[in-house]
Order: sequence, then structure tokens, then C-alpha cells
Amino acid sequence: MKNIITVLFLFIGLNTFAQNTVIKAGHFFDARSGKMIDNQMIIIQNGKIKEVGANLKINKTDTVIDLSNSWVLPGLMDCHVHITSNLAYRKGNWNDDAVKESNALRAIRGSVIAKQFLDNGFTTIKEIGNDANYATSDIIKAIKNGWIQGPTIIYSGKIIAPYGGQSSGVNPEHENFWDWEYIDADTHEEIIKAIRKNIYNGATVIKLVTGDNGIYDEEDIKVAVTEAKKYGLKVTVHVNKGGQVATNVILGGAAAIEHGVDLNNTELQLMKDKGTFLVGTDFAFDNWYAYGFDSTMAKSMVDLEVDRLKRAYIIGTKMAFGTDNFNDLPGLNRIQSNLKILEVWKLASIPPSYILQCMTINAAELLGLENSRGVLEKFFYADIIALKNNPLDNIDAIKTVQFVMKEGKVIRKD
Repeated sequence: MKNIITVLFLFIGLNTFAQNTVIKAGHFFDARSGKMIDNQMIIIQNGKIKEVGANLKINKTDTVIDLSNSWVLPGLMDCHVHITSNLAYRKGNWNDDAVKESNALRAIRGSVIAKQFLDNGFTTIKEIGNDANYATSDIIKAIKNGWIQGPTIIYSGKIIAPYGGQSSGVNPEHENFWDWEYIDADTHEEIIKAIRKNIYNGATVIKLVTGDNGIYDEEDIKVAVTEAKKYGLKVTVHVNKGGQVATNVILGGAAAIEHGVDLNNTELQLMKDKGTFLVGTDFAFDNWYAYGFDSTMAKSMVDLEVDRLKRAYIIGTKMAFGTDNFNDLPGLNRIQSNLKILEVWKLASIPPSYILQCMTINAAELLGLENSRGVLEKFFYADIIALKNNPLDNIDAIKTVQFVMKEGKVIRKD
């Protein structure tokens, strides 16, 4: 008994005086309120936040990181990315990836882009498919093994869709060409099997597509949601069209609609009532132009997005930030290309504080991480970034990341 008590005291003593990391934050973003708080301290131990507040007591052995002149935020989140794909500028051919690029090449590209996300302050992403034959699953393993650096990745596996995936015009001699990135599922049994296959290959979220080559009815969505729930996973659904296509998804219990460009106010209100998130993926003019759209069509798409984004914000539909970009703009990396999307949020007059909430606390809720990430509070992972300028004055300040920490480990410090 005496030996046990001695060991306990030793453990308590070691835990009490263990070396911590202390961040002195000149300006601290409270994601719950959307406000900045001045002169806060964050004490970090074993990858998680131990304490937050002003004038906290620290030990002489603690490592102090002085960010007194910076704006400190929770790590950012992007809820719709495709890290293994890249289309040629203005000449993108959706079939090229499948025909010309191996799974290994896609994984290598994905590893590079994953690191770009992390270095630019995105400590969590949702990889939403189009990653060949589960290439992202191996990227996740490499990150967990410490072979490469990257964000926490919530992963969908292959996209589940009615026959044909999102392909068009494939001749019968090349039937199932799309299997490289999609799973055909036209019955309830096929939907269930597809979900189980994705989970077997590492999926932590389930993605369906409806309204492209076929339409899932409300019961189809419910089957997917029920099956995914058995494993603690959520279902998100690609929807471009409004009307019954969108209504089926909302009433079926999906966690989110991805894109939703054509949603009307009735559908946005229904999403608010049901707690369905909108991940808008609202491309800027330069993004649409990069995909080969002419100037008139690119401008028209931006106008549609701005209108829907404004209406969703006014109605109070839950929103989480997502980009969906497959295309690196000339001279820019993937994250710089993605953040062009902020131009649309600004055109829609969305307050910077709310945009940041869509990139932090709202995104964490959608991803099922609301108890571990998305805010800088006690017991949460120390996913922390710092900016040179105040993002509440101009959201473009998130382009000036100068410090990144993931789970208590410093990734970048300029």
C-alpha cells in the first residue's frame, strides 16, 4: 500500500511540474462570441489546452511563446477539399486524373497539398472524395505515423451516387470507368454496402451525390443516415439543384448540403429548422475562370453565389466554410487559390467574425469535433494559429499566417 501511495504522489508531482508550453496572446479570438479578447495566456500540456486566461501563473521550466503582437485564433477548418486532384488551368479534363495518374501519384500530390493546408493555418480539413482508389487513406496513415506533416483529415472515401457517379457521355464500352472514384448505389442494399466499404477503407464521413445522374429520395437518404449513424458517422450530400432534390436531403436527415447554389428561401429555412449545414463552396470569379468558364458565365455564377450566401446568412441557416477547389491559379498554391473564395463572402457582406466562426466553431460542429477542436478552451486540442493583422478588420488577414501549432506541436513560427 505504501508503495502505491508513493507512486501516486510521484505521478501527481510530475504532472504538476511537467513542462508546459505557454502562449502569450496579444489578441485572442473567442470563437463562441466572435469577439477578440486582449492579453490572454494559453497553457498547453500534452497536446491539449490546460488553462486559458489573463495573468496565469506559470513555472520557470515552461516554454513561453510570445505572440503579444499577434492575433491568435483556433486552427482553421476547410469542410470541402480535394487534396489529390489538380486540373489544368482553363483546360481541365475530368478524365485525365483517372487515365493518366496512378494512385501513388495522387497520394504524393495529396501529401504536398495537405502540408500546404497545415502551413497556412488549416489544422483540420474534410477530404470529400475524388481521390482515386482511396489515396487519402494512405495519406492519413502517413500523417499519423509521423512520416509527413498534415492537418487532421476527416475523410469520405469514394463518393456514393446513383449509376454513373458524376460522369457524363461515357460510352457503353467503357462502362464503370467512373469506379476509380465513385461507387454506384441504386438500391438501399447497395447504399448500405457502399457505406460499409468506405468505412472499411478509412472513411470517417459519408458523402452522397444526388441530382446529377440520378436522384435519391427521402427514404434513400434516411437509409444512408441510419447506416452511417451505427458507426458514429455523419452523411453529407452534394446538391446543386433546389426543389425536391434538396428537400429529400434535408428531410432525410443529412448533416449538410454541399454547394447548394440554387437553394431558395423555403429550402434554406427548412435547413435552419432541421439543423442542416450549408457548405457553400462559393468560387470567386478567378476560380470559375480557371475552370474554363468565360467571363460572362463566371460573373453570372458569382452573382448567384452572392445572392444565396446573403439569403442563407439573413435566414440563419447554419454554415461551415468549404472551398472545393481542384485548380491551382497561376503563381498561387492550392491554399492561395482557395482563399480567393473570400471575395464572394465579402461581396455578400458577411461579417468577418462570422466567417471565422464558419471556419472554426461551426465547422467543428459539422465535423463532429465540437468537443475537441474549433475553440481555444480547456481540454481542447491545442490547434492554434496566429496572424500578423486583425481578421475582424479584414478577413484577408488570414492570408498572413505567421504561427501554426497542431496538437501542441509548433509547425510554423515566422
